[in-house]
Amino acid sequence: MPITKSAKKALRQSKRKQVQNTKRKNAFRVLVKEFRKAVVAKEFDKAKELLPKVYKALDKAAKGKTIKKNRASRLKSRLTKSIKKD
Repeated sequence: MPITKSAKKALRQSKRKQVQNTKRKNAFRVLVKEFRKAVVAKEFDKAKELLPKVYKALDKAAKGKTIKKNRASRLKSRLTKSIKKD
């Protein structure tokens, strides 16, 4: 357990950040899974509707440093390619 005042504050901050990171990570993971299911099921209209939501969730996760910026870009690129492929 932290002893100093600054260590206690750092612990509080890291707990808050952990909660936010978990929320953001779950948000984009759920959307990506839903998007991929739509592509596999050949429901391209639904996939195209979901794409902006996926982009938004990935951008928020990257902005909040939950994931790295390049990972978000890479995922967006690959997901977009998956629509065009089929």
